[in-house]
Amino acid sequence: MNNHEIDYKIYGDDMQFVEVELDPRETVVAEAGALMMMEDGISMETIFGDGSSQGSGLMGKLFNAGKRMLTGESLFMTTFTNDGSGKKHVSFASPYPGKIIPMDLSEYDGKVVCQKDAFLAAAKGVSVGIELQRKLGTGFFGGEGFIMQKLEGDGMAFVHAGGTIHEKTLQPGEVLRVDTGCLVAMTRDVDYSIEMVKGVKTALFGGEGLFFATLRGPGAVWIQSLPFSRLASRVFAAIPQSKDEGSIAKGLFNLFDGD
Repeated sequence: MNNHEIDYKIYGDDMQFVEVELDPRETVVAEAGALMMMEDGISMETIFGDGSSQGSGLMGKLFNAGKRMLTGESLFMTTFTNDGSGKKHVSFASPYPGKIIPMDLSEYDGKVVCQKDAFLAAAKGVSVGIELQRKLGTGFFGGEGFIMQKLEGDGMAFVHAGGTIHEKTLQPGEVLRVDTGCLVAMTRDVDYSIEMVKGVKTALFGGEGLFFATLRGPGAVWIQSLPFSRLASRVFAAIPQSKDEGSIAKGLFNLFDGD
């Protein structure tokens, strides 16, 4: 095993957090700002990238960290290491209502591709990189953009998504069409493409957008019932837009948008 072996427990229902149990010298890597709480004896360190290539030299670290900028993430991540003699616990919270999905990458052939803001935390050694969509149409109209995240390794990783999460296993040749924003993650063998909605009336007045994602098996896919972008747009649309209230609406929208 190249990755640290960590134990975990997920708490909550709609606003979940994951508690990771660290043995002495074990380390977990998380997105900046994901920390909820940690016990005494755990040390924090800010690093470039995900820490999976610490022996690659300065330029290698800078390159790996720079790739994260393409997904809209921070250049830096945070490691949490148990420096004590006994077991210690550190917890990470989901940033909005939804579910945390634990993934043992060794069960998925060492790689999972996910939407660019889904990653929450992982055992040290898991590589958090970028996955470029090879098809031009997928890149322009895929809802999640031309770039997605890829998680590689043989350890535990945790991703989060909105609403209820449904995991579906596709058989070879089996096709599933989903709203582009509802796709959370998929395994390496799933073929992902974008198709335009057929019919002018359906495309213009259906209210579901002009494009949907077509997933072709074999492989596993994870679907979310409430993409955060959909939640934020509905909240913003429901806020009165009068002159006096406009600043309040803008402030709330910026709050949801992470600004």
